[in-house]
Amino acid sequence: MDLAHNAGVILIALAIDAVIGDPDAVWRRFAHPVALIGRAIGWADARFNRLELDERVRRRRGVWTLAVLVVAAFAVGLAFVWTLRGLPYGMLIEGAIASVFLAQKSLHQHVAAVLTAWRAGGLDAARAAVSLIVGRDPKRLDEAGVARAAIESCAENFADGVVAPVVWGVALGLPGLIAYKAINTADSMIGHKSERHRAFGWASARFDDWVNLAPARLSGALIVAASLLTGRPWLDAWRAMLRDAPRHASPNAGWPEAAMGGALGLALAGPRVYSGVTVDDPYMNAGGGAARMEDISRALSLFRAACLLGAVAVAAVWMLFAS
Repeated sequence: MDLAHNAGVILIALAIDAVIGDPDAVWRRFAHPVALIGRAIGWADARFNRLELDERVRRRRGVWTLAVLVVAAFAVGLAFVWTLRGLPYGMLIEGAIASVFLAQKSLHQHVAAVLTAWRAGGLDAARAAVSLIVGRDPKRLDEAGVARAAIESCAENFADGVVAPVVWGVALGLPGLIAYKAINTADSMIGHKSERHRAFGWASARFDDWVNLAPARLSGALIVAASLLTGRPWLDAWRAMLRDAPRHASPNAGWPEAAMGGALGLALAGPRVYSGVTVDDPYMNAGGGAARMEDISRALSLFRAACLLGAVAVAAVWMLFAS
């Protein structure tokens, strides 16, 4: 893979995504590529994940499902690259395609919508807005709970919605970017510890953990750097990340969450309720204060700075390998 070319494509994608994002008018008329990936996963789940089968059989079928999905996604990316190679504006078109799989602007909009809803309609409106981006029961959330959920979503999705696609896009080009989104979508749909998906989704959950190991840690480092850039207590962010991230139930989510908590002086993660079941996770930056709605704005400023620093890092890769 040509790292200079890949980095150039990702720079174009980051710029397009930052300006345009996911235009609703387009995706109301056409199926979003991630939605198509989701349909394929849903079909495989319904077709092959039969509960009457032995758990080992369902796990094996889940492994094969993931393997076929990743190979198919990578092949689609290769087809785009080969088709566009040598064409006028081919690199620009490739960047436009890659931008579809990034979530800078859409994540910012969804998190900002929680604060907007709070200001316009109070707690009930904020609960409705946050329910679109988190899986926890919104009716159990008070103001601090809604704010905490929005800020955690901003931090965690910065890792797997921005940094990870960029990392795999630079490393393996458009094929790697699309393959990553297929893995991440499979994890979100079937990588659960429920009775239905514990076996069939095992491979998707484990592989998603693996492909996010480096991006999650990089996302935490970018948030620390962004806190320095924006005048936040970057050393607190650094210490919280190193101290608390390994304690998180996820091998990856704790890195951006702990860094965000330390930078903002907030306690994030901790006990949460999903479908009536309490998940008793440790706090990230436990000594921090309770989140308030206005802290969402501070989190978004950190997010924007971290996205900018990520783009600068990609530009550095492009200049290094283009010379």
